[in-house]
Amino acid sequence: MSNLAQNRHQAVGLSDQQVLDMYYYMVLARKIDERQWLLNRAGKVPFVISCQGQEAAQIGAAFALEKGKDYLCPYYRDLGVVLVFGQTARDCMLSAFAKAEDPNSGGRQMPGHFGSRKLNILTGSSPVTTQVPHAVGIALAGKMQGKDLVVFTSFGEGSSNQGDFHEGANFAGVHKLPVIFFCENNKYAISVPLKKQLACESVADRAIGYGFTGVSVDGNDPIETYRVMKEAVERARAGEGPTLIEAVTYRLVPHSSDDDDRTYRTREEVEEAKKQDPVLRFGAYLKEVGLLDDTSETELLERVQAEVDEATDYAENAPYPAPESALTHVYGA
Repeated sequence: MSNLAQNRHQAVGLSDQQVLDMYYYMVLARKIDERQWLLNRAGKVPFVISCQGQEAAQIGAAFALEKGKDYLCPYYRDLGVVLVFGQTARDCMLSAFAKAEDPNSGGRQMPGHFGSRKLNILTGSSPVTTQVPHAVGIALAGKMQGKDLVVFTSFGEGSSNQGDFHEGANFAGVHKLPVIFFCENNKYAISVPLKKQLACESVADRAIGYGFTGVSVDGNDPIETYRVMKEAVERARAGEGPTLIEAVTYRLVPHSSDDDDRTYRTREEVEEAKKQDPVLRFGAYLKEVGLLDDTSETELLERVQAEVDEATDYAENAPYPAPESALTHVYGA
């Protein structure tokens, strides 16, 4: 056992139990995602937009926030983030099947449009990056009301080219708002590679133009992501304003279940990226420091599999919304 490895999570303030919990959420996100792909290919759910390859960034970031106090304005891939904040495998499956009990929208929204008043998750929508100015608005309201809250908003690197991002970042920088801009740079805006999206070296380089800190981090490492996020949260709570974090990741699967990524990237590139799979990497780290062995890993996998199986069975057999409910919340009385 390496002392250096042993102390890496402890050095950033994470307990042994917290990193085991991180691993549980990473595995749970992966297994829910994999199950939804199978259901889609079987014709049982209409659409999947995946978090595979981005679990470490999402869960490392979420662990630095305070549930019940802080707010999420996530983007459509952030399955890992919302699981940490309290959504369940059953919730996710109800959404995928568009059932009446779906807590995000009652079966009205597409999968990946997370939302929960009780969990402080602002509902999302299909146009990319609209969540960024919304997050800035929540941060402004919190500051005006004297509340101790931090707002987390996430997006892909393609979204960092949209006007919503630039306007939100500029306003947040001017007013020193407690908002964290979390860019999950997975190298492709659907089919457009990074080199055709940015002229600068890193998304994080853009922060200086708005007067706040920008940091780029290995998004395949939940511990390092947590460290950077924790520092950003502390700055926000201290009144020092926003942070732009670029978590460098890789999308291991197509953009969505309707995409064929073979048209724009090679199988060799994807296979090379799989060598840095964050779930496998973090499992190896936990074994190296003596927190996980083959027996405990098998127990965790069986626990997660049972959770996903139960969620799938429940959601598949749950009732759809009544057709007339399509008009609910559309027109005022």
